[in-house]
Amino acid sequence: MNPLDILLSGQLLFAALLTGALYAIVAVGLNMVYGTMRLLNVAHGDIVMIGAYAAYWLFTAAGVSPLWSLFVVAGGCALLGMGLYKVLLRRVMARPASTAQLEANSLLLFFGLSLLIQNAMVTLQTATPRAYTYFDQVYRVGALAMTGNRLLSLLVALAVCAAIALFLQRSIFGLALRAVIERSDAARIVGVNVERVHLISLALGFGAAGVAGVLISMMEQFSPFIGFPMTIAAFIVIILGGLGNISAGFAAAMLLGAIEVYGVALTSPNMRSVLLYGVFVLALILLPKGLFPRRFKK
Repeated sequence: MNPLDILLSGQLLFAALLTGALYAIVAVGLNMVYGTMRLLNVAHGDIVMIGAYAAYWLFTAAGVSPLWSLFVVAGGCALLGMGLYKVLLRRVMARPASTAQLEANSLLLFFGLSLLIQNAMVTLQTATPRAYTYFDQVYRVGALAMTGNRLLSLLVALAVCAAIALFLQRSIFGLALRAVIERSDAARIVGVNVERVHLISLALGFGAAGVAGVLISMMEQFSPFIGFPMTIAAFIVIILGGLGNISAGFAAAMLLGAIEVYGVALTSPNMRSVLLYGVFVLALILLPKGLFPRRFKK
């Protein structure tokens, strides 16, 4: 196929938008958690996996539509994040340590948590990929063919991204969040409830990741091991967009989605991991402060 035809393909554009929107939902939560708490949550993608399995169980066991389970899963994952903060993370952050030490400790903590979640899911569900059929009718617009579940996933993902962006830009919490990201000690002095910002950031981040899991479960197979690639993609988005720069993060997610989809189309599906990790390495080397760097003090 001619490379120009690939670049002008509406089918690939649709796939790139969908991939980018999913990455944006996952990355925004990770961005808030790392920005406010300096915790390297490498288990964030495993919350996506939990969301996918929860939607699968609700659909196959109780007949609950994924559109309804979106709310149930988002709420459940948000409660999971709040519980994790109250039981474990608050104690980790209370110990006196430098930012570098806190990041190192959190990396080990979340790595262990990731392995625990994955192995627990393998024990409960085995490593066999799961899937279910939902709203898989094919719709055509000219040369573009898309299944109903993918179209629905794109619309929901874009709506969630827009809602999160508006909430963070227009609400008092969004202002407090940016203050904590820029300088948490100064934010505390002027009256910002930093612990409350931490708690809500985790709840929003985990809830958004759960939503991404539900959307993924509608479209494709999933297994207990889908979390790590999603975590890597989210970190790439944060690096490209810049820490705490939520709007730029959405743009970076769309860019990463385009790089992945068009890169695979121009090469082969086996190159997907190479493209992701290649962008990760290049971003660390060439754009350590992101495409739209912002100056933060900690």
